[in-house]
Order: sequence, then C-alpha cells, then structure tokens
Amino acid sequence: PHRTELYEDPPSGCWPIVYSPDYNITFMGLEKLHPFDAGKWGKVINFLKEEKLIADDLIVQAREATDEDLLVVHTRRYLNKLKWSFVVATITEIPPVAFLPNFVVQRKVLRPLRTQTGGTIMAGKLAVERGWAINVGGGFHHCSSDKGGGFCAYADITLAIKFLFERVPGVSKATIIDLDAHQGNGHERDFMDDPRVYIMDAYNRYIYPGDGFAKRAIKRKVELEWGTEDTEYLQKVHTHVEGALNEFKPDILVYNAGTDILDGDPLGGLAISPQGIVKRDEVVFKAARRRRIPVLMVTSGGYQKRTARIIADSILNLHSLGLIHSQLAARGAAHPSLEQMVRDSAKDLGNLS
Repeated sequence: PHRTELYEDPPSGCWPIVYSPDYNITFMGLEKLHPFDAGKWGKVINFLKEEKLIADDLIVQAREATDEDLLVVHTRRYLNKLKWSFVVATITEIPPVAFLPNFVVQRKVLRPLRTQTGGTIMAGKLAVERGWAINVGGGFHHCSSDKGGGFCAYADITLAIKFLFERVPGVSKATIIDLDAHQGNGHERDFMDDPRVYIMDAYNRYIYPGDGFAKRAIKRKVELEWGTEDTEYLQKVHTHVEGALNEFKPDILVYNAGTDILDGDPLGGLAISPQGIVKRDEVVFKAARRRRIPVLMVTSGGYQKRTARIIADSILNLHSLGLIHSQLAARGAAHPSLEQMVRDSAKDLGNLS
C-alpha cells in the first residue's frame, strides 16, 4: 500500500501528543445546540501549555484523513452518504445542520472530525514507536465501516488499528479498552469476527446505543448501573483491565478514555468524580506500561464545560508519575541513552518507595 502522509515521521523532539486547531467545531453558535463542548480539545491543549508541559512546536500536528485513508475501513457508499447534510445532522445530533449547504457541513463539521481521525491514525504509529501517544481528540466509537451515529462520523479506532496491522511490521494483535460511559458499538461491529482484536467495554447498560448485536464482540463486558460511584467503578476497572491484559497480550492498546462518566453528565448517567477519572487513566496506563504494551489514548465523549480541565489534569498526573515522558520509550528505542536509563531507574525506585 502507498505510504500515506499520516505516516510521515514527526520531528523526534515532539511529544507524542497529537492535536490541531482544526479539531474545534465553531460556526455561528450552532454548536451550542448540542450538549457537546465543541471547543473542548483546544481547551485541553491550552491548560497543558499554561502548566508548561508542552508548547505548540512540541506537539504533533494532526493531518486530515483523506478519502483514500478513510476507504481503508469505510465503504464508498457510506462516505457518499455524508454528502447529504441531513445524514450528517442525524449522526452529529445537531438538527439545524440539515439545512446547511453540504460544502459548509464538510468544512465546519466533517473536516474537524476527519482531522481528529487523522490524528488517531498518526497517534497509533507514534504509540508503537514511543510506547505511548495521546490524541487530544478522536474516540468516535459509535461509527463502523458503513454507519455513523452518536456524534461519530468516522471510525477512527478501527482505522488506527487497521493501519497498524497493514503498515507496521510486528503489530498483529490489538486490545481496545473502552471506558466511555457508552457502549462502543462501532469498533465492536467492525471487529466482530476478528480474533486479532480483544475488546473490553465498561458502560452504563441502560443508555445509548444498547446495541445487542455489537455486544457479541465484547470479550470483557462490564455493565454498570445508573449512578455508579468511584469506589465500585475503579475496583471494576482495575480488576478487568488486569484480567484483559493477562488474558491476551496485544502489540497495541487503544484506550478510549471518555470523560462522560463524570458525575452530572447529562448523557452518561454515572457519578464518577474528577479525581476518579484521573485515577482511572492512571490504572490503565500503569497496567500497560508495566507490561511494556504501547498505549494509544483518545479522549472520546464528555459533555460538560469542566471536562477539558479534567483531561488536562489527568495528562499532567500521568506525567508526574513518570508514566508518560517526551523521550523514546524503551520499546521504541533500541538503545536509550545511558542518562535516560539512569533517570528511568531512579524514577522507578522513587515510585516503589
């Protein structure tokens, strides 16, 4: 297959944090008709810049996925359907979009989602090279090869995994850990009969999409009750993440880190605190890093104004614990510098004490 632009190597000094200002959806206040904070992704980056974790030239600039890229998973028929504004209005759940000319919809709604999708694909390769990567957007887990829904127009998780299987030697098994409040029926339908992909999904059992067919693809199903709180939630996540990674040793872990589990989320129906979300991400990264499994994290759902701050706090926490850092990870670099090895072992000792 041709080498896509999404697989060009970023400057080695960059953090494997992928973002583009094009992620954010803004037009005439229309985005306010959806409970979604359509500028959430930019806000996360601004918090990380304020905390001096990153600077603009240190993050990897996402590029828009082209039709050619999207066709690795999507049917031509599905991509053609997105040329109808009313179809996009249904998928994004913003009804007035139906009345906009499609060129406006392409530019203002679908291009941001295609850029986030390109970001997830880029982050997949970065994760394998560096040991971890975070796409500040993406996580469109309700979209499958021929059907969108629930704000998800492109199947970025499926795409990232298929790209890795096809183009990165040594990647032949993947685990998806989906901790968004909703069931990830898109990737589940896409990988239904694929033994190379292991899916763990923890979600509120009573809310959208309730896709019984897709549930057959879940290897570890954690169905949660309304109003589940931190203690029970974190215990379940810990048990099942450990169990999943002990049961199946993947070459890449795709972590769908939706923040719509937050207490008060109008759609998620769970009651997890901000600290609980930070702890949850820590549990997943610790489990993966301990086993030297590269992690690709995407941010997925989360529909409250305070969500961006929590995502930023979680990334800062992962950094302060040494679970993510800008240097190449041991897996990615055959010969990490001596000083890096000394730093890492000192950090490990610090974490043990």
